[in-house]
Amino acid sequence: MKQKANQAAPVDAPMASPFHIEHNWRRATAQRRWAHDTRTASMNRLITLVAWLVLIAGGRAAEEAVGIRIVDGARQQIGVTTNYDPSYTKLKYPGGDVPLWTGVCSDVVVRALRTVGTDLQKEVHEDMEKNFGAYPQKWGLKAPDRNIDHRRVPNLMHYFERHYIWLQEKLTQPYVWTYAPGDIVAWDLGGGVTHIGIVSDKRPVHTPWGNTPLIIHNIGSGTKEEDILFKYQVIGHYRLRLHAKD
Repeated sequence: MKQKANQAAPVDAPMASPFHIEHNWRRATAQRRWAHDTRTASMNRLITLVAWLVLIAGGRAAEEAVGIRIVDGARQQIGVTTNYDPSYTKLKYPGGDVPLWTGVCSDVVVRALRTVGTDLQKEVHEDMEKNFGAYPQKWGLKAPDRNIDHRRVPNLMHYFERHYIWLQEKLTQPYVWTYAPGDIVAWDLGGGVTHIGIVSDKRPVHTPWGNTPLIIHNIGSGTKEEDILFKYQVIGHYRLRLHAKD
């Protein structure tokens, strides 16, 4: 019989020293801890993002709900306020108003915002008492007048610019999508005459930039809901801040 070829004897692997065992264990533990921390951090970021999205969605829903209530408050004046009368009238304070069958453009806004808990007569008067010099000085007054100050469009614009969301860079037609129900809009009619009204939730007017909403306002013949948003020069666009009034 032929003898089997010599085969090399297997060489036993050297045993790892205690130092190497501990080193490998520490490295594996560190890798597992890093992976766990990474997953935890990612999960925390995801939870935070979801929470912010929920808050944003909730805030937008609440904002939209308030806007619709403002629109309803303005629309309730249609067919009730059938006249326009800018005469100076002594009013009770707060909550004062001229008879519902009459008024001016600003009265549409004042009445509508009262339905969501904002009394512009009181708010404007208190702000003018503290900052009278910051308001337009067009009527020769030396002190606030709670009977008329809140019924003047320039005063309302100044108040809104300081206390409401002021969308001053989104006034023209390409930004029609920024006009939400319940927003307040001011116009320059020419000749130093200003006007103010409330954005409706109806958007029947089609344009290349989007559907244009109607406006609820009183421009001379009572409160109406009409397509006038871009018929005049828009000089102010405002939105109620929810943290100020609910």
